[in-house]
Order: sequence, then C-alpha cells, then structure tokens
Amino acid sequence: MTEHPVPAPVVPPLVRPRRLRTTPALRRMVAEQQVQARQLVLPVFIREGLTEPRPVSSMPGVVQHTRDSLLAAVSEAAELGLGGVMLFGVPEHKDATGSGALDPSGVLNLAITDVVAEVGDQLTVMSDLCLDEFTDHGHCGVLTADGRVDNDQTLAAYADMARAQAHAGVDMVGPSGMMDGQVRVIRDALDAFEHTDVGILAYSAKYASAFFGPFREAVDSSLVGDRRTYQQDPANAREGVREALLDVQEGADMVMVKPALPYLDVVRRVREAVDVPVAAYNVSGEYAQLEAAAERGWIDREAAILETLTSIHRAGADVILTYWASEAARLLTR
Repeated sequence: MTEHPVPAPVVPPLVRPRRLRTTPALRRMVAEQQVQARQLVLPVFIREGLTEPRPVSSMPGVVQHTRDSLLAAVSEAAELGLGGVMLFGVPEHKDATGSGALDPSGVLNLAITDVVAEVGDQLTVMSDLCLDEFTDHGHCGVLTADGRVDNDQTLAAYADMARAQAHAGVDMVGPSGMMDGQVRVIRDALDAFEHTDVGILAYSAKYASAFFGPFREAVDSSLVGDRRTYQQDPANAREGVREALLDVQEGADMVMVKPALPYLDVVRRVREAVDVPVAAYNVSGEYAQLEAAAERGWIDREAAILETLTSIHRAGADVILTYWASEAARLLTR
C-alpha cells in the first residue's frame, strides 16, 4: 500500500495587502496618485496660411491648426477643465535670425491674442519662446559666421521675443532653447516693460533626445544636424538638476524636464531639489510609439494613456504637457 505524505498545513499570511484591492471603490479610495485635468497642458500647433487643419502624419490625431480650428481646440480644452495650452507657431517664411518670432503680426503672436480673447482666464495661455520654428537653419538661436549657435546674441533675441509675446497677452512664456542665462534675461526684459505678471515655465532639463522626431514634422523643422551643443546629454542626470536650480535662481516660476518617460529619474531628482512646481513634457515620440502599438492592437490604448500620465505624475511632475490632454480629461471622468 502506497503511503501519501500528509500536506503541510498552510500558514495564513499575517498581512494581506490585497484587501485594499478588493473593489474598484476601495482601490480608488486608497490610490496614492491621481492625475487631474487641471494638471494637464495641451500643446497645439498653429500654421500660417492654412485654410483647413493639416494632419501630422507621425502623430495620429494631432494637426496643424488654422486660426479657426485653434479656437475650437482651446475652447474644448477650457470646457474640459485643462490647466492650459502651449502654443507653437509654424510660419510660412523663415530667415536666418527668426525675425518672424518678433513680428507682432506673426503667426505665434496673433495666435496668443486670439486664444486669450477666446478663453480668457479659463486656461493658462503659454507660448513656446524659441527661434527654431522661425529660423531657416532650424537651430534655436542665432548662428555665428562659422555655424555655431551664439549664446549671448540669441539671448537678446529671446528678450525681444518675450516682450512681443507678453504684449500679445500671454500668461506664461516657455523658453525652450537651452541657452545659458536665458531665464534671467527674459525675466529682466519682461519686468523692464511692466510685464511683471507674465510667468516663466523654464525648459530647464531639455535633453538632446531621439524622441523629438515627430515634433519636427509638426513644426516643419528646417534643422540639419543636431542640437547637442546646447541641449543636454541623455547620460547626465545631475546636470539636469543643476540647470533647474540655476533657472529657479534666475526667476523661473516653474521648471520642466523634457522628454518625460525616458527621464522619470530626472523628474524625481528635480522635484526633490526645487521648491517651485515641476512640469514634464510627454513628447511627440512617446505619443507616436504608443499610438503605433495601439493601432496594431498590441496594447490597450486608453489604459496605456492613463498609465503613462500616472507614471509621470508619480515621478513628481505637478504639470504634464501631453498631446492626449483633452482625451485624458474625458477618460478621467469615467
């Protein structure tokens, strides 16, 4: 007769974390992080001369707007309770110095005025403060005779651009060029012309990333080469914190890490180092790869969007710039 071993008694666990996951209501009640619509900022592109919105092929669902479609998009953003919009202008004509960025009748400055008139205080109206969309060489600054970006000459252009955007009515400028000293120069320029209430969202830790590709289609970038002499090395985290601290010292009201997902460690380090709100930009390449996977049926699209934004918030971002902002606001109400 075969003897069967007596099974060892099962010892019940002393602690059962699963109890807090039992029901949807309980999971919702104890959630440590929850993204809210007010924390989301929608980046939008306005292209000069369009008569109808133009799709961006590498970013499904994103378009270059006409003046009319832009107003419809920002009105929807306001109705959804988003925190703000970030405006990017795409001009018909470019030159070596990006003079269209300073023109009161230029595409970006007109868009600022249009959007402020449309949504007033319902949204924080932000604008990209950089020359790259307006230069025929595609760099973020003015070039020297031998093709290098001239930091200090570029600062003078940024000061003029800041004044033009402030005059157009912007609430907050977003200097994204990664020039040394840009926040101080912009703050001084704004204050000198009595635009003391205009805020600065500094792109403090902006990396020379491979994830910017689709954005360059969205703004019709003219860039040849790269921006590694002024954007940060992806290998460096401490440098990102240093840049953020310098921007706070120079007068930044908020600081940002860009991109978001490959740099969540930097988001966390910056959040722990500064005492101003921290933003993160969920960039075009991050958007495009999720959309491509979802289109092939490889992932649950809506769940992945919310998980992505939650991860950025969990890392320490108080504000998230994302092309999913309006859609995410709807999903968060379900």
